[in-house]
Amino acid sequence: MKDMVDSLPGIERIKQRFLSLLQERQTTIAHHVLTAWDSTDPTEAAGELEAAQGILHQIAGSAGSLGFHDLGQTARDSENAIIAYLRDPSAKLIDVMSLIDSFVAKGQTLIAEH
Repeated sequence: MKDMVDSLPGIERIKQRFLSLLQERQTTIAHHVLTAWDSTDPTEAAGELEAAQGILHQIAGSAGSLGFHDLGQTARDSENAIIAYLRDPSAKLIDVMSLIDSFVAKGQTLIAEH
């Protein structure tokens, strides 16, 4: 599948656009999660996490389609961790943050490689 994706016309331009947006999206995700962490209002925290989840969902789909499968899976894992946390707020937000840290690290590595 990767070979097929790489042979599509204009795919390199699309990949570069994805990677340039990735850095901005990672910053936005981190902002949402840190705001949730600092918030004393459960409704505000949930809204911030839902915003981060939405961005992670978009990245998970796009990354996989562009051949960045590992990044896509880490985004999906982070998205699912947020969903699980929102269903059970007695869970630990630090676990969600740990997955998001892993996602950001993989994204930074991918950006540096390209």
